[in-house]
Amino acid sequence: MRRHVRSGQWERVARGVYLPTAAADEPGAARARAVEHARIVGIHERLAAPHWFSHESAALVWGLPLWRLPAATHVLHQHRRGLGADPVVRWHHGCPTERDRAVLDGLPVTSLARTVVDCAAALPALHGLVVADAALRAGVDPEVLAMLLDERAGRRGVHRARAVVGAADGGAESAGESGTRYLLLRAGLPAPTTQVRVATRLGSYWGDLGWEEWRLLLEYDGRSKYRADADALAREKRRHDAIVEAGWRVLRVTKEDLVRGDLVSRVHRLIPQPTPLTPRRYLQ
Repeated sequence: MRRHVRSGQWERVARGVYLPTAAADEPGAARARAVEHARIVGIHERLAAPHWFSHESAALVWGLPLWRLPAATHVLHQHRRGLGADPVVRWHHGCPTERDRAVLDGLPVTSLARTVVDCAAALPALHGLVVADAALRAGVDPEVLAMLLDERAGRRGVHRARAVVGAADGGAESAGESGTRYLLLRAGLPAPTTQVRVATRLGSYWGDLGWEEWRLLLEYDGRSKYRADADALAREKRRHDAIVEAGWRVLRVTKEDLVRGDLVSRVHRLIPQPTPLTPRRYLQ
C-alpha cells in the first residue's frame, strides 16, 4: 500500500482508508461521495459494538442525492461514544427497532423511511426535501413515513419534518429539481406538477415541473446537459422549439439561479393572472 501511495496510484482519505487517486475527468461531486463512503466503511470496520449509520450518512449509503455532504459521518450507537472523541464522527445515542434498520452492502444503516424522517427533522428544509423526494422515487412507503412522524410527536424538528415529507414528490429526478421545487413552495406558489406531459407536433415530451393551467414549464439544466454532444444538443433544441410552438413558455433554471435567489420573482412575472404568495411557514 505504501508503494502505491508513494507512486500516486492511491491516496489516503481517512485513517486506514485508501482510494485509487481520482482521475482527471472524475466529477468532483462523485469523488466527494466516494470519499465519504470510504470513510463510512473505515468507521464500520473499527467499530465492534452494534451501530448504524444514520442521517445524511445513511442517505449516502442508500444512494440518495444530498444537497451538501455532511461535515461529519453520522453514527447511531448504543453507547454515547463508540470510538471516543472524533471530530469527523457525529454520534447519536440509541438503538433502532428492527423495522428501522437495514444492512446495505454489509453496512448497517437506518431504514430508508427512518433516514428520511431523521434528515427531515434535523436538517434545513431544503436539504431534507432533496432526501425525501429521492426516497419517494426509490419506493419508500408513505404510510411508514406517516407512522414514524406520529411516533415523533412533540419532539424537536417534527413540525418541519411533517412539512418536508408532506411536500415531497418522487417525480423530482435530481437534487436541482428538488431545490427548484423547494424555493417555489417556500415562497407560497402553488405546488408545481412534476414530470409534466406536453403534447407537441413531434410527439409527447415530459418537462421537469410546471403548471398546466398556466402553460408554464420549468426545466432544470444540470452541468451534464452542457457536456452533451452536438447531436444531443440539436435534439434538445428541436424539443424546446416544439414545446414553445405548442403554446408553452419554458423557463430554464440552473444551480446558479437557485443560489442567486431571484427564481421566484422570475416565475411570478410569467404567471398570467395575479397570484398572492403565502409563504409556507415550516419550509422556511
